[in-house]
Amino acid sequence: MEALKKIILKEGIVLSDSVLKVDTFLNHQIDPELMMQVGKEFAARFESDGITKVLTIESSGIAPGVMAALYLNVPLVFARKRKSLTMACDLFTSQVHSFTKQETNEISVSKKFLSEGERVLVIDDFLANGQAALGLADIVNQAKAEVIGFGIVIEKSFQEGGQILRNKGYRVESLAEIQSLHAGQVQFIKRNMEELA
Repeated sequence: MEALKKIILKEGIVLSDSVLKVDTFLNHQIDPELMMQVGKEFAARFESDGITKVLTIESSGIAPGVMAALYLNVPLVFARKRKSLTMACDLFTSQVHSFTKQETNEISVSKKFLSEGERVLVIDDFLANGQAALGLADIVNQAKAEVIGFGIVIEKSFQEGGQILRNKGYRVESLAEIQSLHAGQVQFIKRNMEELA
């Protein structure tokens, strides 16, 4: 997705060889026009897969997730990192470790929002070590639903998350695949036309 890659190159800030800051358009301030394009792209890639629900995790997955759900004409559900007073029981839960924040969170989804047999598209802003994705897949499995695929806005392909998911047989569709953040430069993986066909 060229529009996404352009804005990453223009506004993304490389903080280290493993951390890319994209808070001007994706995970603090949101670029609504870009998120519409992102959602449309995810919907196009999964339109023939019978998706019944989009699942993400708060908070950075919500913007791309809601746009994908809009174009797929299905509800969006987001896993919560903190339980509120209204979410006390009947929950699917999983543990997710964040390497960026160096903390482990219990994520939760109310059982009334994921049903057996549903076909779920998981959307997230980043895929790095794969912990959030695996936690969301665990919740889908607890519901006896099916993960149809993962829609990832930015995949850090030099980290193991994408490979872990693909080795487990999951379909992963990433809109921008970063090969390296070395020396403060964003390098994307270049796909040849045979791979894209």
